[in-house]
Amino acid sequence: MSITAAMVKELREKSGAGMMDCKTALKETDGDMEAAVDWLRTKGLAKAAKKAGRVAAEGLVGVAAEGTKAAVIELNSETDFVARNEGFQELVSKVAQVAATTDGSIEAVSAATIDGKSVTDAVTDAIATIGENMTLRRTAVLSVNSGVVATYIHGAVSDGLGKIGVLVALESSGDADKLNALGRQIAMHVAATSPLALNTAELDPAVVEREKTVFVEQARESGKPENIIEKMVEGRLRKFYEEVTLEKQAFVIDPDKTVEQAVEALAKELGTDVKLSGFVRFALGEGIEKEEQDFAAEVAAATGQ
Repeated sequence: MSITAAMVKELREKSGAGMMDCKTALKETDGDMEAAVDWLRTKGLAKAAKKAGRVAAEGLVGVAAEGTKAAVIELNSETDFVARNEGFQELVSKVAQVAATTDGSIEAVSAATIDGKSVTDAVTDAIATIGENMTLRRTAVLSVNSGVVATYIHGAVSDGLGKIGVLVALESSGDADKLNALGRQIAMHVAATSPLALNTAELDPAVVEREKTVFVEQARESGKPENIIEKMVEGRLRKFYEEVTLEKQAFVIDPDKTVEQAVEALAKELGTDVKLSGFVRFALGEGIEKEEQDFAAEVAAATGQ
């Protein structure tokens, strides 16, 4: 019997197994869909579908550099235990490496190939093998025409893998080693301070307006005249920018300078322009609502009580 792409797709949706495994199952069962599902179950390849509803908020962030380009990805699992699994770590590393060859979109990374299969299929196979739900949650790439994209991993469990991953792009024709050294320091700074934006121009206008409204109300409560209130608000906004924009923050490596001034100092040393053109920061599980676990109830359920 001829096995069509539509049949393979249907079986994948039913079982959560990888594409090649679904194709093999259909061949082995002469295209019988239900029998193919059972075949996959007997081989332990249909676990993924059952796992898909579980919250995956643990896992790893991975970074990888490819020339003047670097990628950061977050691959989630259900438990921290899986994050220590060598097979899972290898998968995250490979996904990060292949991500650095793409435009960084989740679609492009998911479709990219590792070990002869798509990233989507590789993750699905890992779910079946390891037995936990996993999700490629987000991906990003930064690149420069000339210069470096430095990387940093905080809470590293292995090379390029950890709890927080940061990319920092510095555009320049200057010495790559010195650029990378400063870029890594700025990436460490970003990991520690979690800035909202690169500069004031890139701040979300809605965030600025919300802060401004709060500052105006606070200033009015002081009972001072409007012209004084205006100056008070300007001062507080300036302080807000210093706290939340990367360029204006005090550099954690050298607090007497802002990050912007540290970049300017390197430009002077190198005798050429250096531009801090972008950053990305991924912290594992941020924004994911984790399910509240009732440990006693879990133990009771497991023991049949």
